[in-house]
Amino acid sequence: MSSIRPYRASDIDDVYDICVRTGDSGGDATGKFSRGTLLVDVYAAPYLRHDPSLAWVVDDGERVIGYLIATADTRAFARWFADTWWPEVAGRYEPNESEKPGERGLIDSAADPDRLLVSDVDAYPAHLHIDLLPVTQGQGLGRRLIDTLVAELTARGVTGLHLTAGSANAGAIAFYERIGFHRLERDEGSVTFGMRL
Repeated sequence: MSSIRPYRASDIDDVYDICVRTGDSGGDATGKFSRGTLLVDVYAAPYLRHDPSLAWVVDDGERVIGYLIATADTRAFARWFADTWWPEVAGRYEPNESEKPGERGLIDSAADPDRLLVSDVDAYPAHLHIDLLPVTQGQGLGRRLIDTLVAELTARGVTGLHLTAGSANAGAIAFYERIGFHRLERDEGSVTFGMRL
């Protein structure tokens, strides 16, 4: 039976694999970009480096099959990402002729610290990414991961939490609304949700 536990450094390869296999609005993004590290370097690795105490995984006894990663302070994380993290990895993403559609846009946006600052960031200062392989879905594990994060953020005195989902990811959108998130913003490609703590 699957269990939720804190992230360990030995989980890193599984987390990276899950990030890619769920990186296309919940679907498999393997081969979507010319560099397989791009989604990981934007959406997973920096969180694990910045505050691994806000990372939990779903462990099926053999490997990690889902995870939740977060930051308690999006403004501070955005500054750290732009000043420290992205300069370390940006050399991997110089323009090349093999780039695929959407790749350059993601690379360029990663360098912009304001991309993480939703309009209500001060009311909802924490944010999360949650990715579950299909085998984990429908078992209540997503809700348990978010409940674990909410308990930790509440203990730290954080007042609100947000996340952004691709607008094509109908299952995720329904899930977030079902567990108590409400819509803050919507644009052509995404929906941002918030939860007061």
